[in-house]
Amino acid sequence: MSHQFRKHVFVCTNERSADNPRGCCSSKNSLELLTRLKRTARAAGLNDVRINKAGCLDNCENGPSCVIYPEATWYTLPDDDEGLDRILEHLRGGAVAEEFAMGD
Repeated sequence: MSHQFRKHVFVCTNERSADNPRGCCSSKNSLELLTRLKRTARAAGLNDVRINKAGCLDNCENGPSCVIYPEATWYTLPDDDEGLDRILEHLRGGAVAEEFAMGD
């Protein structure tokens, strides 16, 4: 039986060399943030939301980055529980957490 997800979150965990001028999401704790977001979503009962690791999302300068589909909302993940809760609220069906959204 396949499971259909209402939203799909991809969190960049790409790692570049320390001397790369663009930096990388991995060095900005993206794997830890992914784990925290995944645990929090599971605890909130969001079984219709899938949170996955992703390779480079090409927003290294704005990282740690993630994108949420199907709406293609891009975020710089905050490194605090209050900020992650705002993104979780979006995953529940609330408004985009504008303060963490990447600009065009």
